[in-house]
Amino acid sequence: MRILILGSGAREHAIALALGREAVPHELLVAPGNAGIADVARTVPVEPSDPAAVSALALDEAVDLVVVGPEAPLLAGVADAVRERGVPVFGPDRDAARLEGSKAFAKRIMADAGVPTGTATDVLTAADLDAALDAGGAPYVVKADGLAAGKGVLVTSDRAAARAHALTWLEQGPVLVEQFLAGREASLFFVSDGVRAVPLSPAQDFKRLGDGDTGPNTGGMGAFSPLPWLDDAFGDEASFVEHVRIRVAQPVLDRLSAEGTPFVGLLYCGLVVDGAEVRVIEFNARFGDPETQVLLPRLESPLSELLLSAARGTLDAVPAPRFSPDAAVGVVLASAGYPGEPALGRRITGVEDADGLPDVSVVHAATVATEDGLLASGGRVLTVVGTGRTVADARARAYEGVARIRFEGAQWRSDIAERP
Repeated sequence: MRILILGSGAREHAIALALGREAVPHELLVAPGNAGIADVARTVPVEPSDPAAVSALALDEAVDLVVVGPEAPLLAGVADAVRERGVPVFGPDRDAARLEGSKAFAKRIMADAGVPTGTATDVLTAADLDAALDAGGAPYVVKADGLAAGKGVLVTSDRAAARAHALTWLEQGPVLVEQFLAGREASLFFVSDGVRAVPLSPAQDFKRLGDGDTGPNTGGMGAFSPLPWLDDAFGDEASFVEHVRIRVAQPVLDRLSAEGTPFVGLLYCGLVVDGAEVRVIEFNARFGDPETQVLLPRLESPLSELLLSAARGTLDAVPAPRFSPDAAVGVVLASAGYPGEPALGRRITGVEDADGLPDVSVVHAATVATEDGLLASGGRVLTVVGTGRTVADARARAYEGVARIRFEGAQWRSDIAERP
């Protein structure tokens, strides 16, 4: 197949790597890509959030499938525009993508579908904010309603900090004050053709910048999969997955279909697990980052077959995805200053050394190749992924890879998957 992937981050690199491993070769185009992606695909300088430009590219290149990586193109209507031109697209239309683009919309869909989640209060003014904070009490959970690049959520016991965070985001739109949900977090992805919910394997990501879940929220500082700790409450992974499919994913898909906005693409369920109780923190409308970097190395069945079948509405005609029992651990290396103002343009060394280690791969997120070598071009720069028979094995290999890489001011967590 000729496949066009939209995006320039580690998620898109991981998707390209997974497609490149398949037995039947594909021709991969990525718009706009990054330095790592350019090693495995043809990169094209097209703005991924421009519906006209993307649909024209898909037609000019006669692609068989478009895979939308980030959330911004979905909410810009890129999938709508490409579908209107008759090209299969893996990614929801703009209306269905509001499941990620508006947390208030997601809460309403969950309420209508009977999906377990925390309570939430919509806030539009400072007075509303103060009332909601007082009613809920600490710990405070404050979320920007719209897209915020992983920086719109604050969980804190400091009321003043919660109020200041909310007031900052109120300048841009509504804010939600939510109930704090205690437990361990898990991510579970479902591939959907608008009707069916086909699960992948659970993963856990680490949102806070610092060890011990300290510091500000980020887009994600690492992840691992599978999750042995799920066995304590559910007996095995399959039971947990089926529980979430029945209680969360399928009801949401059914509700969206009933409203005339069927969801075709990747439904990301961000969950809190407390014993045998599972509640939804959030939904995303695309592959998560950094979970994708640890899920796809474990996928043994063809990713292309799964994505194309979803785009065509024929998921019932393909086998369920198969995952290796082995584990994968990913550690994100970020620039100095992230998640605030990251330092850009710093030279990166050691990537080839790390990538050459057994059972280690380096996935690029924000890199550019120049005459001076590989440079950091954003906040989260690389994800170093280790694989192994157990989480401990995979973790050791990931950190062995991290130790080979150098760039000034690099920061990473040292405790990813320490407690599997």
